[in-house]
Amino acid sequence: MIKYLIIDDEYIAHDIVKGYCDLLPNMQLMKNCYNALEAIEYLNENAVDLIFLDLNMPKLKGFEFLKTLSLPPKVIVTTAYKEFAIEGYELNISDYLLKPFSFERFLKAINKTVSSTSKTTHSILEKKVSVSDSIFLRSSKKYIQVTIDTIQYVEAAGNYTKVITTDEIITVREKFSDALELFSDLDFIQVHKSFAVSKKHIKSIEGNRIFISEYIIPIGKTYKSNIIQLLK
Repeated sequence: MIKYLIIDDEYIAHDIVKGYCDLLPNMQLMKNCYNALEAIEYLNENAVDLIFLDLNMPKLKGFEFLKTLSLPPKVIVTTAYKEFAIEGYELNISDYLLKPFSFERFLKAINKTVSSTSKTTHSILEKKVSVSDSIFLRSSKKYIQVTIDTIQYVEAAGNYTKVITTDEIITVREKFSDALELFSDLDFIQVHKSFAVSKKHIKSIEGNRIFISEYIIPIGKTYKSNIIQLLK
């Protein structure tokens, strides 16, 4: 379960973020905060995994608030001001969403955030809470949360992508090139124009073939350099 906090002085912004989160599994809203001081008071006694943070708020601005936290949880900025993006990334935010943002863009930010394997520590109580090592995949009209460690490889299937896990095969409504972006920061390697594999699930490599569990994955000629780098 990903426990999150919304910090924004606009009521409609709370409704939008919560509405998007309600479409996803394992997202639990802990509190609506309408200024940074209210959030500080809450965080003094409670730990969360993720904060959705507005920047232009009364009393204490978003980044000023963030600087008061010695070890903040994951932060996704939600703002109408694009000029503060560089400062945000210098503060190690997970993503920077410009209002108004679509659900697809919101989902990309969530995937980027929850796939992180890092652990955060609450700055006051020093309670350790981890962000789930998982990713949300859109299949048909629903969103499925998948543990990244179970994903063996991904395969192009026309305008769709197949994600093969140790438990099931999920058909994702994304082109292969777009789906690869979801795994760009993870331990995956593209070995063919239609295949990318999880390094940890490779059982053996023989000639132009990769063996993963009971599956045999071809190695494309233009991707052999990726295999050479892997074997070094």
